[in-house]
Amino acid sequence: MLTQAGWRAPDGVQAGAWPWVQALVDGLCDLSSRDPLTGLANRRQFETALAREIDRVARVGEPSLLIVADIDHFKTINDTHGHVSGDTVIRAVAECLQECVRPMDLVARVGGEEFAVILPNCPPAFGQTVAERIRHRIAQRQIHLLDGSMTSVTVSIGGAFAPQWVRSSVILWSERADQQLYRAKAEGRNRTCLDTPPLTVVSAEEKSFLFSSLAQSDTLSASEILEEHPKTTS
Repeated sequence: MLTQAGWRAPDGVQAGAWPWVQALVDGLCDLSSRDPLTGLANRRQFETALAREIDRVARVGEPSLLIVADIDHFKTINDTHGHVSGDTVIRAVAECLQECVRPMDLVARVGGEEFAVILPNCPPAFGQTVAERIRHRIAQRQIHLLDGSMTSVTVSIGGAFAPQWVRSSVILWSERADQQLYRAKAEGRNRTCLDTPPLTVVSAEEKSFLFSSLAQSDTLSASEILEEHPKTTS
């Protein structure tokens, strides 16, 4: 990374030591973007990737899905088996998530027992398939705990598609996915709830957010915030 940025070894530093310094810096950068327990992307990297995906969807109009998954009754696992076993469960769920997605998708741990997945170029039917694949894979996984016992867990999953051809926000997209997660929990947990994908329509909340941003800036025009594109039908 250092050499790619144009850095050179300072005077007095032996050439053989420079790769070690570069590896150290690269490792520190990786630590800042990775969850130490699971090796997944952390919340910081997730939010950065989500903002990039919002820009991409607004520019090219491809469908994109944000999935959030929460381990059901996780507190019971911690209370019954201890926090070490709880960490084992979190790592097992993380492995299942990675096994169920494509290399291009980003999987993140965004909270204690909460995960998120960004799926670019994801048609609605494919998104539903992936979400159900994740749910079934986790439910079928037998997890070996430190005390020698075995357990299994389920997850509740919510998902929201990004509005196409318009620029939303990280907060609003995440809130829509969270609303579907709450719905999955309210309906009994261990289920998937995805919202209806908006094509060229933004919600009232998104319109309010976007135009309030416009009103606060003298330099932005409406065309810079909501780029108009002709609607297409499949």
